[in-house]
Amino acid sequence: MRKFLVVLAFAVSLAPFPALAHPGGPLEHGLAGGFLHPLMGMDHLVVMLTVGLWAGLQGGAAWLVLPGAFMAAMALGMGLGMADLAMPGVEAGVLASVLVLGVLAVLAVRVPLSVAAPLVGLAGLLHGHAHGVEAGGLELTYAVGALVATAALHGAGLALARPLARLLPRARVA
Repeated sequence: MRKFLVVLAFAVSLAPFPALAHPGGPLEHGLAGGFLHPLMGMDHLVVMLTVGLWAGLQGGAAWLVLPGAFMAAMALGMGLGMADLAMPGVEAGVLASVLVLGVLAVLAVRVPLSVAAPLVGLAGLLHGHAHGVEAGGLELTYAVGALVATAALHGAGLALARPLARLLPRARVA
């Protein structure tokens, strides 16, 4: 059963999803637009849940350090994107972050925080830049909405860690 769930999770992570994070219309800007952006884009949704899940599976200080590193770097990335400062390879990096963090979480890979935090921070920087570019200018309410939704998704991932740890043989939830 465990092998089936791992294979299923991996297969789902490779499935193509529409880019629903970019809907346009009245909810594209402001607090509501920022809040909805991470929830409507499958790439953002998956990676933010995964950061919380991986932090929860690592236990200890990772519960705070990994989501904190992601959110701090995401805020910086949003600022860069809103300032229209280009970063090369953002879309490829966003995709890579979904795959890499997904595999690390599903396999419950335990690495030192000195490695995990910068990795998660890089993912946050890339996702934040994508959010910032989507905002189309300096929109602090948009940034606040995106950060609040991100924190909620990290919390949901942390909450999933304990029940999922029973399915992942290498996981040890503290």
